[in-house]
Amino acid sequence: MNFARIAFASLGAFVAYFVFGGLAFVLMPSLKTEFLKYPAVYRNHQGQMSKMPFAMIAIYLAIVVLALNYAMLYRGGSGLAEGALFGALIGVFVICAFVIHNYVNLNIGLKLTLEQAIAYFIEWLVVGIVIGLIYRPPAVH
Repeated sequence: MNFARIAFASLGAFVAYFVFGGLAFVLMPSLKTEFLKYPAVYRNHQGQMSKMPFAMIAIYLAIVVLALNYAMLYRGGSGLAEGALFGALIGVFVICAFVIHNYVNLNIGLKLTLEQAIAYFIEWLVVGIVIGLIYRPPAVH
């Protein structure tokens, strides 16, 4: 494994995660509107921002774990294709283990669930692509 590339890929994917996450609220304005319909379930903007450092640390650690997994599973080939496949698999995992799980357990609507599924799938797809484009195995001599 190339640990320098894992660190670099993790950092790049972390930035991409938050850039796309911010864009998701711009590109899908109804997503923010849907969250606002459930004030008993979700914190308000100020409450979320006060907890944001914890979220950023958790997301960064999660992305480091994903970059390590990618490095262990990397079979060679196109970083774009390998990263996209990896990101798509992570996206499906997140939809099933988080989005649908929350739909079942939380009192939220189907529209919010579907919008989250779309946003999170694309977000994790982008993370996988960035990891795939940045990570390179160590050179074999």
